[in-house]
Amino acid sequence: MVSDKTEILFATGNRHKIEEAKEIFTKYDLSVSQLIVDGKRPHLSEPQTDSIEEVSKSKIQQVREIISGTALEQSVILVEDSGLFIETLGGFPGPYSSYVKEKLGLSGILELLRNNSHRKAKFMAAVGIHHNGKNTFVVGTCEGRISLEIKGSEGFGYDPIFIPNEADGRTCGELSNEEKSLISHRGMALKEVAEYLISRQSE
Repeated sequence: MVSDKTEILFATGNRHKIEEAKEIFTKYDLSVSQLIVDGKRPHLSEPQTDSIEEVSKSKIQQVREIISGTALEQSVILVEDSGLFIETLGGFPGPYSSYVKEKLGLSGILELLRNNSHRKAKFMAAVGIHHNGKNTFVVGTCEGRISLEIKGSEGFGYDPIFIPNEADGRTCGELSNEEKSLISHRGMALKEVAEYLISRQSE
């Protein structure tokens, strides 16, 4: 059963993602916190795949194995994988977005698109939930384009170089958390997952 007293454990080390999930889930009277096992965040490996959905499925399986036989075994588990997919680069960096950002940085991505007028891109997030022995996955998408320069200090990741179609020309790095949550790929997926859990409160 899911209720306002049920703790949903988010298997991530990204505090920004945890805060975004908390902000959304609170509106549904659901509580979410970071998954901690034996006093530390479990390390989850990511398979080499071009599918963020497959990464999320792998994360769910790994978490279930880690908490098997522990007091957390019956917990509601939340996982997420996301990426920036740039059309003219064949969907790069996609599932490798975190690694690429660490190695190239935002300026490196802009350099790859230098003198390229086709800058269409999209953020995608695959959110997985394990509840009552069942895995459910939801994909959220935010369409937009890559900016010509880095703008904004809000958000995280690629936000300062991504201009969402549903905004007013600002990058996600220039949007407030409230503005971003209305159009965020992760926000959309998290809202759908929250509604899924609410619909199964009697289970």
